[in-house]
Amino acid sequence: MNSRTIRNSIVWLALAAPFISPEKAGAQTEKPVPPLKISGYGEVFYSYDLGRPANHIRHPFLYNYNRHNTAGINLALIKASYTTERIRSNIALMTGTYSNDNMAAEKGVLKNVYEANAGFKLSKTRNLWIDAGILPSHIGWESAIGKDCPTLTRSIAAENSPYFESGARLSYTSDNGKWYISGLLINGWQRIERANGNNTLAFGHQLTFKPTDKITLNSSSFIGNDKPDSTRRMRYFHDLYGQFLLSPHLLLTLGFDVGAEQQTKKSSACNTWYTPVLIAAWFNSKWNIGLRGEYFDDRSGVIVATGTAHGFKTLGYSLNIDRKVTDQFVWRIEGRGFNSRDRIFLNGDRPSGNNFAITSSLAFSF
Repeated sequence: MNSRTIRNSIVWLALAAPFISPEKAGAQTEKPVPPLKISGYGEVFYSYDLGRPANHIRHPFLYNYNRHNTAGINLALIKASYTTERIRSNIALMTGTYSNDNMAAEKGVLKNVYEANAGFKLSKTRNLWIDAGILPSHIGWESAIGKDCPTLTRSIAAENSPYFESGARLSYTSDNGKWYISGLLINGWQRIERANGNNTLAFGHQLTFKPTDKITLNSSSFIGNDKPDSTRRMRYFHDLYGQFLLSPHLLLTLGFDVGAEQQTKKSSACNTWYTPVLIAAWFNSKWNIGLRGEYFDDRSGVIVATGTAHGFKTLGYSLNIDRKVTDQFVWRIEGRGFNSRDRIFLNGDRPSGNNFAITSSLAFSF
């Protein structure tokens, strides 16, 4: 899988494709694919946080499903894609609490742009492409499209690393589909426009290896400064994950992110953070059960600032059950808890080291 665009397919079902019998596969007659495709996605949700935040806003490190005791639209989008042998382009517009919160740094209508890019195949014989515009992030194993992820909510790692980026990407996929490599020149850490006073570009890479249909290994990076030039602090980040189809109905995802940022301009000392994640998903054609364990250690508050003695050192866990009602509708429910070393949560008006919430969603796609 070569980007979050690819991960927008239902990953555990996609990896299960090798278990479809050749007879069934051969029985389907291929039809010409039209170059223009219109698709859409919408997801409504309700979440009840046992901490009962008075302003109905959950934790500042969550950007999806983060309203308490309020029915809301997490994400609704419509997308147009145009693909030929040498040209491809995508444009998608969105609304919802995800766009309001995750795109808070962007101006005006840019908050409503989910994707806007165009690409050109550079070689007639090789799968070598250059794409530019607003692109899905090359970092992480989850996307903002909830139904395409084995858990209802996103991991802390996904919520606090880029979901999107703007710039240019040069990519190559091997003829056998086992290797994908890309290099990127982008405007910053999850930005459409650069930060005010910033005149530096950021760089990234992605390397994906699929030795078999049951294994995907991925390495992605980010190097750049996301602050004004006057306070420039270089950030170095690496995302590593593997996905393993252990049986026709069991998918295991192991991920580990680590980052470092200069403490001050031109400093050799860095503040660091890291996060390991484990997700197990059991599934069949109608049901999915996801189990997640995760830990996020950001003691210096680079990504999640708490102002407490030990910073953001939080263990998370969740269990979700999903029901595929039809090919277009998926209903999901999840219980999720957090446990922090410091009392960074609220239980009513009292500080607490623990938090728990129940979330349900109904997703529709076409």
